[in-house]
Amino acid sequence: MKICCCIKQVPGTTEVKINPETNTLVREGVETQINPFDLYALEEAIRTKEKMAEAGEESTVTVISMGPPQAEDALREAISLGADEAILLSDRAFAGSDTWCTSYVLAMAIKKIEPDLVFCGMQAIDGDTGQVGPGIAVHLDMAQTAYIAEIRSIDTRKMVAKRLIEEGYETVELKLPALCTVVKEINEPRTASLRGKMAAKKAQITKWGAEELQTPEDKVGLLGSPTQVVKIMTPPCREGGEKITGEAPELVDKLYDTLKCLEVV
Repeated sequence: MKICCCIKQVPGTTEVKINPETNTLVREGVETQINPFDLYALEEAIRTKEKMAEAGEESTVTVISMGPPQAEDALREAISLGADEAILLSDRAFAGSDTWCTSYVLAMAIKKIEPDLVFCGMQAIDGDTGQVGPGIAVHLDMAQTAYIAEIRSIDTRKMVAKRLIEEGYETVELKLPALCTVVKEINEPRTASLRGKMAAKKAQITKWGAEELQTPEDKVGLLGSPTQVVKIMTPPCREGGEKITGEAPELVDKLYDTLKCLEVV
């Protein structure tokens, strides 16, 4: 079974800077990490490989990331955790891509690999859209389900999983190939072993750009993005509130007077 996992390198700090000209995140010189939600997706991809091995089915995990050259660090970390190979999608033509273009580029890479199962985190902490995973499935016309909390059974033909919904959970069955996004209650990500770290240092990272993926200029980057950030602003700081103190009867009267002034009562 071929298993693919998409990960993203995100800022590892709250001191996020925005490019005033493009209204995109400034990633150069900023501490980075693997998107936390993607770590759960990677762990589940590795666990699935291990389950298939127990069933006598040979499997591989390929991890893919779209980003600048420094995203290679995230891919090496993924290999140290148990991924077999890694692919970096990096090209100046991809810069400024919105979620539609990002999912398109990732989909074109996944199409070349032809995996049976694709894992993604439910969302990225720097954008919080949750659109890229489902977008990949749409571009590939692939079966998909979001917010998987448990994989109950899987073989080379289908997967049965428990999915988180607003009212609780539901059980879904997907025919493979399929894509799923996972929530963090699905597992507990492992830490890298010494052997894994050594393998990550020696690993060859495959690099694909617009030429290798044959992506048209009008479908990637700022040019191809149907959505663009027009303006970014910092919300004003909240002013300190009024603290009301006193004994119960007096406190109630003060609170009532305050709410009356605010025309709440």
